[in-house]
Amino acid sequence: MDSVENRVREFIAQTFVMADAAGLSADQSLLAARLIDSTGVLELVGFLEQEFQIQVADDELVPENLDTIANIVAYVGRKTGGGQ
Repeated sequence: MDSVENRVREFIAQTFVMADAAGLSADQSLLAARLIDSTGVLELVGFLEQEFQIQVADDELVPENLDTIANIVAYVGRKTGGGQ
């Protein structure tokens, strides 16, 4: 099974037409880099909910959870009760 990080990178590359998601730093802000916008965050949330069978609450829609690949991986880990 692919790691959470690999699945998130694949989603970003396919959805936001980024050819080199593999080269994206895990700590790079997706919003600051203009890779995703507010609508993109909603697409990302939909993907996370479906792919990892989690529910993202409104108060969890914060950069600390969703702005970098590293934050997303850590967030999914917390929501699923484990690591990757």
